[in-house]
Amino acid sequence: MNREKMILAKLKPVSETAFVILMLVLAADAESPSQSLALPGCLDTCGDLTDIPYPFGIGPGCFLAPGYEIDCQRTHNIFTPVLKHFSVVVLNISLPRSPSVPGLIKVLQPIFYSHPNCTTNQQSDPTSFLRDGDGAFYYSPSENYFVSGGCHSMAFMVSTGAVLGCYSSCKSNSPSCFNGTFCCDTSIPHGIMSYSVEFKNLDCKAIATGDDECSYGFLVDRSWWYSTDSSSLRPLTVPVVLEWGAPRYEPNPSWTRNRQDSSGTCDEFSRSIGHYQCYCSEGYSGNFYLPHGCQDIDECKDPNPNCWGICVNRPGSYNCIDIKTFTLIVGGTAIGAMVLLLPSSWLYNKRRRTAKLKQIFFKRNGGPLLQQCLSSIENIHAEKGKLFASTELDTATDHFNENRILGQGGQGTVYKGMLTDGMIIAVKKLKFVDTGQVEEFVNEIVILSQINHRNVVKLLGFCLESEMPLLVYEFIPNGTLYQYLHGPAKEFPVSWEVRLRIANEVAGALSYLHFDVAKPVYHRDIKSSNILLDEKYRAKVADFGASRAITIDQTHLTTMVRGTFGYLDPEYYQTSQFTNKSDVYSFGVVLVELLTGEKPISQLRVEEGRNLASYFVISMEENRLFNVLDKEVLNHGEKEEIIVVSNLAKRCLNPNGRYRPTMKEVVMELERVQSLRNSTIVRQNEEEIDRVRTGSIHALGAIPMLMQSGAEVELTSMEEDQSPLSPR
Repeated sequence: MNREKMILAKLKPVSETAFVILMLVLAADAESPSQSLALPGCLDTCGDLTDIPYPFGIGPGCFLAPGYEIDCQRTHNIFTPVLKHFSVVVLNISLPRSPSVPGLIKVLQPIFYSHPNCTTNQQSDPTSFLRDGDGAFYYSPSENYFVSGGCHSMAFMVSTGAVLGCYSSCKSNSPSCFNGTFCCDTSIPHGIMSYSVEFKNLDCKAIATGDDECSYGFLVDRSWWYSTDSSSLRPLTVPVVLEWGAPRYEPNPSWTRNRQDSSGTCDEFSRSIGHYQCYCSEGYSGNFYLPHGCQDIDECKDPNPNCWGICVNRPGSYNCIDIKTFTLIVGGTAIGAMVLLLPSSWLYNKRRRTAKLKQIFFKRNGGPLLQQCLSSIENIHAEKGKLFASTELDTATDHFNENRILGQGGQGTVYKGMLTDGMIIAVKKLKFVDTGQVEEFVNEIVILSQINHRNVVKLLGFCLESEMPLLVYEFIPNGTLYQYLHGPAKEFPVSWEVRLRIANEVAGALSYLHFDVAKPVYHRDIKSSNILLDEKYRAKVADFGASRAITIDQTHLTTMVRGTFGYLDPEYYQTSQFTNKSDVYSFGVVLVELLTGEKPISQLRVEEGRNLASYFVISMEENRLFNVLDKEVLNHGEKEEIIVVSNLAKRCLNPNGRYRPTMKEVVMELERVQSLRNSTIVRQNEEEIDRVRTGSIHALGAIPMLMQSGAEVELTSMEEDQSPLSPR
């Protein structure tokens, strides 16, 4: 291999024909030639960096785009690889291996110090290098920590859409801390492309340039941080790991080939700029991005193949044929010549059986009922969805691979998929089929076929010919509102402005369902885990399996009680009559979640306050509202706005549905709150605010407990419920 690299270094102007001949000679001479991951004719080594994979490359024509160019710089006979577009030293590059093993590039980046005197070397003011370029790079959340150091100091990593940090105490010290100082570390979220560091003292004031105490903050490779003895160091740079994606250029032979022969797969890396991570499928190896792409692994060449008979290689796999069986096959060749028509007959019968089975599934999965319901939709502009083939969705989800699971709910499991045109989708697959679930499945299709609203998840189509019926939705990338407020990343505060906007968007969607469609729709399961957040964190109401469309002259539905603990309307629970005011109650609980940041049911609160709705109403009645609000709301929301929204939530939670506002009134109230952010309008509305403060709105009694005997109830606990159409 060293001989090959030496020749390649001198071979830039050599013709393609000569290069091919040389490569054949080298291959014949080598004992075990290895496949290069670089473009043919391009160097794949610079200094200690070896096996540089395309789309990265050294020299003209050897990289996909400027963001992937490696500049091999020479200083005193030492070669240093530099990611040229960003001027950072490269330590390692790896290709994507699977959805859970992304492509990584390890580079050196600057450390942020609180003032220049903290280092003995001359240092320029550090700035994050990932600003623009043709490549897509994100700091890896699984491979990096944000580290803060210094005695009694706080360092904050500030990035678009995220602020995080940690406090470094003088009472604790890690062996990895620089120069004997004190430090702390914390995880980072996904999607960070660039960042800066701000330093604060215990009073949350910026550390002055002249302060004697040195503080530092930076992102760093986790493995390096815990394996390196830094007690005597104060370096200028540290290693950090980035995830990378590549743009999808069409037409591109590698994309077309791998898509057709299933030798490789691509997952969306960044929807906003159209980048993907592509990797070879199981049973294949190589570099997806190269012209020759992913190559089949010949398992039969393994010195010890897992086979007791005769190994026969197949694309992506292999067969192990028993020796006796092999002998019989060889001996029966003459007989086989007489029955050449049997395979075609078998294939014909198999196709007939498959077609008949699909017809059975279509009928069992509610196909005739769905056709009847869709044909009765009077709105000729309604989007009735595409009828997907089962094979198309099977391919899109990699045969419903467990690695593609987004979440699991009461109805079934949701998988992430990619269609042949590159579109990312979410596929809901029912867990099992009975008459009730078929009706819910058909009901959800019919409901969503009549809805066209920017804050309602879009149904793209469905499939009835598979064993389990399937629904195909637009893919919503940022999880649920429940995860956003209560998930592991809740240390990143949700701003008051974002909370108000989400509340307004959800209220607008419900108002549209109640008043603006041909047949009003009652959702019947509004909760924060059924509110999805798209790439811009805009709300999308989802999961319409329990929803019902009613005629205009109907005032309520009499049904078996079903819902989720903490969100269920107590009046509906007692009467089994669901009205549009029942959706209002559930929305009120979501509004309280946004105000308090608390879960709807929590064992951490005292017994009488485990139900968030009761806890919130009692707190308001006892004039303790500002004791239960989220810190982000208290610190950044105007007092008048908070009071108006809190009273609106209280009205929505009235045990008597008659005194709750309609969703249309809720929307109007929230829009007025947003207008209150203008100081002039605040003064114009002082009289209304005073009226709200004096409690002219109907006071509420305590909200009754839900669990009573003698009622037929179908309830969901928050622990059992997960996101239906979004990443976990």
